[in-house]
Amino acid sequence: MATITKSYEPQDVEKKWYADWLQAGCFAGRVNPAKAPYTIMIPPPNVTGVLTMGHVLNNTLQDILIRRARLEGREAMWLPGTDHAGIATQAVVERELRKEKKHRRDLGREKFLEKVWAWRDDKGGIILKQLQALGASCDWNRTQFTMDAPYSQAVLGVFVDLYRKGHIYRGKRMVNWCPVSLTALSDEEVIMKPAKGFLYQVRYELVGQPGQFIEVKTTRPETIPGDVAIAVHPDDPRYTTLIGQKVRRPIGPAAEIPIVADSAVDKEFGSGALKITPAHDKVDFDIGLRHKLPVVDVLNADGTLNELAGPALAGLDRFAGRKKAAELLKESGALVKEELYENNVGYSERADVPIEPRLTWQWWLKYPRVEEAKAAVRDGHIRFHPERWSKVYLHWLENIQDWCISRQLWWGHRIPVWYAKGLDKEKLTEADLADPKKVHVSLEGPADKDNWVQEDDVLDTWASSWLWPFATLGWPDKDAMAKAGYDYFYPTNTLVTGPDIIFFWVARMIMAGLEFTHPGEPLAKRIPFKDVYFTGIIRDAQGRKMSKSLGNSPDPLDLIAKYGADGLRFGIVSIAPQGQDIRFQEDRIESGKNFCNKLWNACRFRQMSGDMADNSSPGAILARIEPAKFDADDHAILDRLFATTREVDRCFNQFEFSAAVQALYGFFWNDFCDWYVEVSKAKLQDPATKANCLAIQDLVLRQTLLLLHPFIPFITEELWHQLGYGAEGTFLMRDTQLESPSQFAGRGLQIDSTAASQVETLKAVVSQVRAFKAEHGEAANKASEFIVEASDAHWAILDANLAKIKRMAGAATITRGAMSPAAPVTVTALGSWNLIKQLKGDPAAEKARLQKEIETLAKHIAGTQARLSNEAFVSKAPPAVLDGAKKQLADLQAKKAENERLLAALG
Repeated sequence: MATITKSYEPQDVEKKWYADWLQAGCFAGRVNPAKAPYTIMIPPPNVTGVLTMGHVLNNTLQDILIRRARLEGREAMWLPGTDHAGIATQAVVERELRKEKKHRRDLGREKFLEKVWAWRDDKGGIILKQLQALGASCDWNRTQFTMDAPYSQAVLGVFVDLYRKGHIYRGKRMVNWCPVSLTALSDEEVIMKPAKGFLYQVRYELVGQPGQFIEVKTTRPETIPGDVAIAVHPDDPRYTTLIGQKVRRPIGPAAEIPIVADSAVDKEFGSGALKITPAHDKVDFDIGLRHKLPVVDVLNADGTLNELAGPALAGLDRFAGRKKAAELLKESGALVKEELYENNVGYSERADVPIEPRLTWQWWLKYPRVEEAKAAVRDGHIRFHPERWSKVYLHWLENIQDWCISRQLWWGHRIPVWYAKGLDKEKLTEADLADPKKVHVSLEGPADKDNWVQEDDVLDTWASSWLWPFATLGWPDKDAMAKAGYDYFYPTNTLVTGPDIIFFWVARMIMAGLEFTHPGEPLAKRIPFKDVYFTGIIRDAQGRKMSKSLGNSPDPLDLIAKYGADGLRFGIVSIAPQGQDIRFQEDRIESGKNFCNKLWNACRFRQMSGDMADNSSPGAILARIEPAKFDADDHAILDRLFATTREVDRCFNQFEFSAAVQALYGFFWNDFCDWYVEVSKAKLQDPATKANCLAIQDLVLRQTLLLLHPFIPFITEELWHQLGYGAEGTFLMRDTQLESPSQFAGRGLQIDSTAASQVETLKAVVSQVRAFKAEHGEAANKASEFIVEASDAHWAILDANLAKIKRMAGAATITRGAMSPAAPVTVTALGSWNLIKQLKGDPAAEKARLQKEIETLAKHIAGTQARLSNEAFVSKAPPAVLDGAKKQLADLQAKKAENERLLAALG
């Protein structure tokens, strides 16, 4: 047992214990029928990723859950890994090639993929190493990568299976298209940004009615050559007589296009007439389908205008084409007005250019198990925290659209489809696609591969990660499943993720689990997880989402170097209430470090107090405790310890992590350090009370370290060993279990709640005396005189403890009396009794202070009442938060009423 050093040095402690944990295999999850399993699959970060504050929050919460599960005696397994991140990784390697003035097509597919694998092997594990610096206790021997051969086989096998079941088809439909990356994008890869441009008011001349026009407004005049109709609302009286007539395109190849009626048109926008360009707008495409309109695509894949746009525009980039189209409209007299306009435009997340809605041939998936996926959440088999996200989830499933699962990339799972040589896959009919002589779909490919050409496209990244909860456990290979403990660890327990991917990932994983795992078993056996905790978004002090482009996100590794990993973990969780966005405050991370210092110093004080007896088990400590010698402070600290233990239990059950941190902070800082340690100093000088006091301190510190360990693992492991709280060769994190208050009570440790409540009364007096001195600029150690206005019962408690109160509060005298309006006083209302301080000077100052406090209380009351009247708050707030707000309101109202009584008494 080493001596605890004067100051805590996080870097030394963190490096030492992480290495020891790894060497001892503390993070390994093993099949153990004697224990209940607890499993978390890490949301795999992109292989290109580096640690962000979002990763810090998400992975800290996962580690907290895993470490808590170990302390509860469960077999905990947290499986790590990375996602191959198709478009992101390919973009990184292509950027490296551009430095060499090369394109991937110069290398060819095979050589390019060799480059990507080389990059991945060199730099693809950075974020996992960074997670270790945070303290992540993942089972690193199980690390997975979504392009590993076994995982890839599972992904491609699912494609083949769903194709044969009729869930996958090839179709030409509208997608998000990146003209730089030349691929379809998921909605998640599209970032909406405000963009400034122009709104053009253009007139189309009616056929057969020279000089008569219908006007539309558009931000994209370069697509006018692709117009195939003008749409108006059927109930718009301005256009009723024009429906069915035709107009002429003002620019591009000459054409007469119809005026059609469609209820999708917004009568209030612009002129109420809408140009219909089905090839370049999703709404227009849907309108075109309803009216059987042709499709005229005037854009190439790279965003340049093609020959269908006409000779004046063909070959121009879309933005240059927009400017040229406006000039052509002006020259022809068709441009009525051009005005500045700002709207939200979708940008490719990787290429940072506006996307194009584009009609392309893609592979599509009709989701399986949709109704079961609804039932899984609706019937409580899977619980969302906060619960409000279940409504969002169910709404999406009610309106679900087929999933575009193909991407025009080289890096990814290449779709296992082969076409007979000589076929033009852009012209294949449904009959062709169903003909095995023309299209072959299998894992192994056709026997005579020389006569076939494989599909160039790869699968959407999400089409691999939706299998993550079970493909990481060896599925579908039975031998691999047995080795990984599939039947033991699946279904998993908890998923921690962001609500922004509730559709892209969470819902899809649920459907995949229901479709592919444990066939024939009940729904509860096939779901991928039982609880989903949705984190909030971390924002800066101005409320902006943290991002590299804004430069408003601190580097987590810098924060770890400055405050320690434990300080960062404790601080970030303290400001992260369930399901709410977070305003990042670095001073709260500093508070986390300060708390660690406080813990260190308190443990050092215990060690320096001597008599470090056998502390290796709760039983050994309890054997040294003599309950018959307890005074009120002993009862109070144990009562608060057990109450805090129960509160932390409740917080974990309700996924209220920040509330758990606040409960632990308040107990340890206020109840233990500020009160019990201080009152213990006198006991430690008395041989008759010293041993019992030290044993109680050991019991409290041991349980506190266990409760704190999931949040601040490094310092708690270090202090655990320094104080000898575990047997030789054991670890707090692996070999110890939490004890409940009932277990302590079963060993004869009974608490006198009356004595404990009396101490709370004493604390209130001391706290208010200190507050008065601070408010009036008095030194903490300056002797002052106070009067207490109290009932006989309250005064009896205070009178019996006056020496302790004076010592703790720095008051010279405390006497019983009543407030006299004739004497200048200051009064603090403390429920059923008052603390009075005689003042020199005019009582008007005290009346003004009370009036100001009443006004402040009134504002707080109004604010709390407004929150409780807000339906959105009431429906979304966790029960504990709601109950806390109601109690706060009652306390504020009682304090205000008492201050009003005191003010009236002053005359």
